[in-house]
Amino acid sequence: MKIVGTTPKEDQYYLPAETKRHRESIMMWPERSDNWRNGAKPAQKTFAEIAAIINRYEPVTMLVSKEQYQNARHALPAEIRVIEMSYNDAWIKDIGPTYLLNQKNQIRAVDWRFNAWGGLVDGLYFPWDMDDQVAQKLCELTGIDYYHLEKFILEGCAFHTDGEGTLIVTEESILSEGRNGMLTKTEVEAVLKAYLGIEKVIWLKLGYFMDETNGDVDNMLSFVRPGELLLTWTDDQSDPQYASSEEAYRILEAATDTKGRHFKIHKLQMPKPMFATQEESAGVDPINGLLPRYPGDRLTASYVNYYALNDAIILPIFDDPQDTVAIQTLTQLFPDRKIEPVYARELLLGGGDVHCVVAAVPAHTEA
Repeated sequence: MKIVGTTPKEDQYYLPAETKRHRESIMMWPERSDNWRNGAKPAQKTFAEIAAIINRYEPVTMLVSKEQYQNARHALPAEIRVIEMSYNDAWIKDIGPTYLLNQKNQIRAVDWRFNAWGGLVDGLYFPWDMDDQVAQKLCELTGIDYYHLEKFILEGCAFHTDGEGTLIVTEESILSEGRNGMLTKTEVEAVLKAYLGIEKVIWLKLGYFMDETNGDVDNMLSFVRPGELLLTWTDDQSDPQYASSEEAYRILEAATDTKGRHFKIHKLQMPKPMFATQEESAGVDPINGLLPRYPGDRLTASYVNYYALNDAIILPIFDDPQDTVAIQTLTQLFPDRKIEPVYARELLLGGGDVHCVVAAVPAHTEA
């Protein structure tokens, strides 16, 4: 049911940390041939691999179009629930509901507006109307009451929280002209506080270099736990990513969270720069005579774009020597979780990574 007349903050609901226990994970089956190469078959293999890993730790629901239902059902373990739903593309973390909890561990959700990362200004596809309906559909399907915003644009990958009232975002993403460019930074921050139940917003300037989402924060950093962060890094000062990471480090080093703590920041070296090949680009169907993916496009390869599930971490790897370091680092930072590496190049070719294709429903008490 849609909640009218109050905000989550007024109702004492808050945004939990992504490391909180889950009731289930939700994914969406990729298929659009103007984004995923070779009819999305290579991407579907990766999505199925991720779903099968999650299924070992917690329940999984896969949303799928009517055209792909039988294909997805055949490719996935029998325990995974497959539900038919219409949508435009498969980025569930960005387009799905944002789930909130209260102190009684009851759940509600927020239905933001989604416009494909920029709408008619610099969005990545059109139309996006079916994507924009997914959050409402999921809430009504699962019987979760939700708050609905008529205009405010926000993706799930655009923010990270410690679960204790601190939120980290990038100006490049949330304040972009195609999202909320008509609002002031103060106005945007007020909406975030009201609808995520948080107390403090830390603003980074930029996200990952050449990230086609205009710099959603999940390629830049993640919370290990309150007061502790993992930051995408490169020591190569000639790489354009260096300036973004170095600036983010300076901002975070000077900042404090809602508890007054300075952050412990772990720098995680990214893999060497990766680029789309001629063959990979040729496998994507053109739109209006133009290729959405060009040979030589830089891919947003980031180890911090992992997914934390019950008792495990699904970590993207890239056939790079740095993979081993990333596995070792995450093993040390999450000693109680098993690190499950997944080769993620197909996700990068579609414009995202592991964290973008899975959404967690936190464990909760029935109202």
